[in-house]
Amino acid sequence: MAGLKLVIGNKNYSSWSMRPWVALRASGIPFEEAFIPLYTDAADKQRILDVSPAGKVPILVDGDVTVWDSLAIIEYLAEKFPDKKLWPADRAARAHARAVSAEMHSGFASLRNECGMNLHRPVGPVPLSQETRENIARVQEIWSGCLQRYGGPFLFGSFGGADAMYAPVVHRFRTYAIPVAGEARHYVDAMEALPAFQEWTRDGLAETMLIDRFETI
Repeated sequence: MAGLKLVIGNKNYSSWSMRPWVALRASGIPFEEAFIPLYTDAADKQRILDVSPAGKVPILVDGDVTVWDSLAIIEYLAEKFPDKKLWPADRAARAHARAVSAEMHSGFASLRNECGMNLHRPVGPVPLSQETRENIARVQEIWSGCLQRYGGPFLFGSFGGADAMYAPVVHRFRTYAIPVAGEARHYVDAMEALPAFQEWTRDGLAETMLIDRFETI
């Protein structure tokens, strides 16, 4: 029986691809990685469309089941592998984890636009709008609140789906030299020490850089 296959874009740029990839790797779930480069030509775009009519990565293929969208993939994995505990066992904590994951999934547009994911970018600040500063404050509020409530080192104790959803933000904060303090700083440290996070980072830095192009969503 064929195993899981995760179709991803460039690790340097594709924040959406990073989320389910880190969820799989950190949880020890075996999978095949299939890479289709972004920002290239119509042929690569068609390769994505051949897997999913949505035309975007990531895409999880599990036999005759195809799931696109990072959060939907994490939900699928949580149901298929309940022993991996991608969501907390407690109902209230699970609802909380899903809520902050959905907030990440659908919000923070200003932060995404002004601080696009680009691992090759030299570390340093950029001018930030007031809306982006509010996004940054809200992210750190979420992190600090979860760590205070559930004890850390990850948002809901052990690593889970919510951490996978926020993994690219940890990169953005580092790349754009965004100050992080208190409990939120402890969370960043825990994520950066996660082997799956480190592996994605090494792979992304090893990729060829696409000049002046990066994913912002």
